[in-house]
Parts: sequence; C-alpha cells; structure tokens
Amino acid sequence: MNINELKKSWLAEEQAAHIHGWDFSYLDGRFDSSDDDLDWDYRRLILERLTPEMRILDIDTGGGEFLLSLGHPHSMTAATEGYPPNVELCRKTLIPLGIDFHYWQEGMALPFDEESFDMVINHHGSYDVQDLWRVLKKGGVFITQQVGGDNDRELADLLCPGRINPYESHCLASELEKFSRQGFTIEQSGECFRPIKFFDTGALVWFARVIPWEFPDFSVEKNFDRLCVAQEMVEKDGCVSGNIHRFMIAAVK
Repeated sequence: MNINELKKSWLAEEQAAHIHGWDFSYLDGRFDSSDDDLDWDYRRLILERLTPEMRILDIDTGGGEFLLSLGHPHSMTAATEGYPPNVELCRKTLIPLGIDFHYWQEGMALPFDEESFDMVINHHGSYDVQDLWRVLKKGGVFITQQVGGDNDRELADLLCPGRINPYESHCLASELEKFSRQGFTIEQSGECFRPIKFFDTGALVWFARVIPWEFPDFSVEKNFDRLCVAQEMVEKDGCVSGNIHRFMIAAVK
C-alpha cells in the first residue's frame, strides 16, 4: 500500500477502536503479548490460599468471569465493578447467583463493613491500601496483579513523544512501601517485563486508541508522522515492539 492507502486504513482502525471489558480479540494474530508468561500465576496465587469457608471480595471484577472460574461458594463471594457496561453485566449474572455485588469506582470507600473478608483479590484494578486494611479480617490476605507505570513505555514514547506519564511511579517498590507503612506483612511479591509486538501499524493504532491513558491525545491525524516511523519499523523488522510491565503483591493483615 502507498502512504495514502495506509492512512486510510489507519483511520478505519481508529474508527473501529472500541472495547468491551478488556477483550483484545479484535487483534488476534496481529499482535503478541507475553502477559501469560510472567514469573507467577495470579490464579495459582489465589487458589493456593483459598478455602471454601473464606469470605472473598474481587475488586474491579470486570464481567465476573475470572471470579466465577474460581468456583468459590457464591454465598461467600462479593465483587465490585465501575465500568458501566460491566456493571450491568454483573447485575444480570452475579446478583442472581447470590453474589454480593456493588458498583464501586476509584476514590469511593468500599461498600462493606470493617473486617468483612478473609481474602481480597484485584487484577489490574484500583485499590486503596487503607480501605483494604479496613475491610480485611486480621490474618486476611490481599492478592493483586498490577500493570506497572512503565507499561508500553517504548510504544507510547514512539507515538506520543514528550508525553507526561501520570503512572510513572506505579511500581513494586513504591506499592510495597505503602503496604508496609499501613502495617501489612508482605507474603510474596514480584515484578517483571515482557515483550509486546505489533505486526502491522493499524493494530497499534487500534491499541493506542483504546488505552488513551497510555497514549494521551493520540490520533491518526495528529500523530501521522510517528505512525510513518512505526510503519518503517514494521517493514524493516516485521513488527514494532515494546515491553509490558507487571508486578504482583500478596500482603497479609
């Protein structure tokens, strides 16, 4: 394709850039991320500690799919979510099962009493350390896997040079300090970087549009010259690549 045809295709990807929940299946075969090849297994971290008599809470549960896959007794399960389409989905699927579901967003207090839970889990979502301390029972555990502040940094710097990254300090060391100050005992932790590759520039356009907090004010028109640089990389190397940043914490009250 010539450059005009490429731009037309990138504009089409920009228009198609919508996501439901956290589903990247639109890019199947067009990008590769090593999110399943971390130094730990989030699911295993939970199941190694989980017993049927525990009362558990999943913060930012998405559509509740992962929570339900744990097979925990519904009467001992609670969940929160703040993304409107997923909130409606959870109300339709989780509440009829007897799961204690509530709408919740970052900045709000968790809608539960003190010392309500034996375990709180959180996958790539928000949390407040003081509020976690409040809702956990003594001896209760919080388990989280987080997207670190350096996630996709190379890609974001390529497309949006000079950007300000508001999440730059979000890393394992800074979060461990918060938990330790609150009084938590760190039972387990880890941090790693893994490659992410895009095999066509249009896939990167779609990705950048659905994650605006990493690619601020990005658009095909505004960042066209940077997309041309990315296209040169694809033509030369077969892909444009960066790194994902993940960390994990298991902390006990």
